Amino acid sequence: MKKLKDLVSCDYDVLINDIKIDSREIKKGDLFVAVNGFNVKHSDYIDDAIKRGAAAVITDIDYKSNIPIIKVSDVNGILNDICRKFYDYNDSTTLIGVTGTDGKTTTAVMIKELLKDSLNIAYMGTNGIEYKDKNIKTDNTTPTNEKLYKYLSQLEHDKCTHLVMEVSSEALLHKRVSDFKYKYAIYTNITEDHLNIHKTLENYIESKLSLAKLVARDGAIIVNIDDKNCNLVLQNKDKKIYTYGQSKESDFQITNIKDYKNYTTFDIVTKDKTYNIKMPYVGVYNTYNMTAAFIVCYLEKCDLDKIVRSISKLPLVKGRTEVLDFNQNYTLILDYAHTLNAIKNIVENFKGKYKRIILLTGAAGGREKEKRVKIGKYILNNADYVIFTMDDPRYESVDDIIDQMIGDEKTNNYSRIINREDAINYALDMAKEGDLVLILGKGRDNYMAIEDRKDPYCDYDVIKKYFTTKKKS
Repeated sequence: MKKLKDLVSCDYDVLINDIKIDSREIKKGDLFVAVNGFNVKHSDYIDDAIKRGAAAVITDIDYKSNIPIIKVSDVNGILNDICRKFYDYNDSTTLIGVTGTDGKTTTAVMIKELLKDSLNIAYMGTNGIEYKDKNIKTDNTTPTNEKLYKYLSQLEHDKCTHLVMEVSSEALLHKRVSDFKYKYAIYTNITEDHLNIHKTLENYIESKLSLAKLVARDGAIIVNIDDKNCNLVLQNKDKKIYTYGQSKESDFQITNIKDYKNYTTFDIVTKDKTYNIKMPYVGVYNTYNMTAAFIVCYLEKCDLDKIVRSISKLPLVKGRTEVLDFNQNYTLILDYAHTLNAIKNIVENFKGKYKRIILLTGAAGGREKEKRVKIGKYILNNADYVIFTMDDPRYESVDDIIDQMIGDEKTNNYSRIINREDAINYALDMAKEGDLVLILGKGRDNYMAIEDRKDPYCDYDVIKKYFTTKKKS
């Protein structure tokens, strides 16, 4: 607990239990900081925050109340300073930021797994926060400001020296991480996504590029040179930059890729040595993710021969090209892919290797509608059978979303099954020996976003239940 006057210039001795920017999360004794969002002014919810027990409010509007109301000129600008003071964060954690449209989670988890034996390192991202034997669920890929400081303070308290974190375009746009310095910034790729937030591809790219400006003077940027938008990062002439990719111009060149059903081999060629990699992940795209992780180990001066041996024993990344084995006679993969680029990558990687590709997916409600028809057209023409279903519909009709995905396509190689559990069961029922079933879109997410709720739901749990029930019968 801290006194209000220790957090912001005022004379109030009122004690503050915690900091919240969402009035719905307020508990008795909390400080409500009424920030201004892109689509909502949180000052509209001051009354709600007070009813829920807020001890004080910081806002940029005039508001009369029987609790302390502190008016400031820039409520968003003061938030990070308040959080830093309240949570006593001392910037002792070495930050490794991973950004990109696709591959953030996989790359970040790979880095954490490869470094955990030599560093006290934590992971923060879509899969929550993981370190030591702890796993904390989070609401956002990159938590909101007040939660981010709270988690960083906890990691600092628990003696975590390093944190590899996924940095989303939305976090960069909303300046959640603008007060931090990163030792490394990793760029996986930049393709079209989140245009509902950024409005244009140019704005989206600009947000992504801003992470490079947060790299410390003695830090480095790690860039996928094969991605044309990532190449824009090379304009940061004042930063140390390492490139990777299949291009001969790469500092770390990916060559000799051989992709198998359950693993991939490839070489990483540097100016000094060639490293022969065998990893338990499939897909050419994962050779890029792994190489980015390898570069971090290289820069951290790890024993690279030991790292190469460790790579072959890494656990699968949950919900990311995760091959599930329930003793079925077909291949079953769970993946988070929900952008056109990610879906293309995974389908192209497996085309021609199986009798049929059965693909299940949907599209999130309240997100950019423009990509739906592109995704639908691609999968209907490149998978053998498609099952369209719900994927976080929010306030949109699932039928309407599916209609938009199907568009003007005249094929009949698909089914429409609204309930996602029923859809998964249908896909597994129809699968035969030699087929590949791709369950795409949600990975290991533990909720289904319906209207303003997050109902408990997980694709993996549905799949496990299917096979458990089948065994019993």
